[in-house]
Amino acid sequence: MTVSPTRVRIQTEDFDLSQEAAALRAGDGRTGAVVSFLGTVRDVGGEGPAIEAMELEHYPGMTEASIEAMIEAALQRFDIHEARVIHRVGRLAALDQIVLVLVSARHRGQAFQACEFLMDYLKTQAPFWKKEYTAEGGHWVDAREADDAALARWGIQVAGNTAGSTL
Repeated sequence: MTVSPTRVRIQTEDFDLSQEAAALRAGDGRTGAVVSFLGTVRDVGGEGPAIEAMELEHYPGMTEASIEAMIEAALQRFDIHEARVIHRVGRLAALDQIVLVLVSARHRGQAFQACEFLMDYLKTQAPFWKKEYTAEGGHWVDAREADDAALARWGIQVAGNTAGSTL
C-alpha cells in the first residue's frame, strides 16, 4: 500500500490547524463540512502527579501504512470526501499539540463520525508508544479500557493495544 503524504504525516514539528484545514478543503466545491480533532499533551494524568513532558515513539513505515489503511476504511464506511492525520513524535511538553485528525464531507454528521472512528483507532491500535514524564520519573502509558470499548463499538476487535487492527 502506498502511503499518501497528504493523508498521513508523522513528524516532530508542530502543525497549524488552520493551514491544514484550508489545504484539505482547497478546490473541493463538494465539501460542506470539515471536522477536526486536535489532541494536546495534558498536564495532568489521572490521579497522579503533573505531567511535565511526553515522549512518543513509532514504528516508521508501519505506522503510516496502518493509519492509511484506517483512512481507507473510513472512506468506505462513511460518506466522506477525504481525511488527514498528522501525529507528532519525539519529546513534547505539556500543552503541546500531539495529533490532528481532519475529515471533509458534504455534511457534518458523517464527518463527525469518521473523525471519531479514526481517533478511536489511533488511541488503541496505531503503533505509537507513549512515555509520560513527571517529577517522579518516566513511565510507559497503556491504552485504557474505555478507549478499547470505544473502538469495539465500531465492530473492530481490539488487537492488544499495539500495532494493527482487525477489520
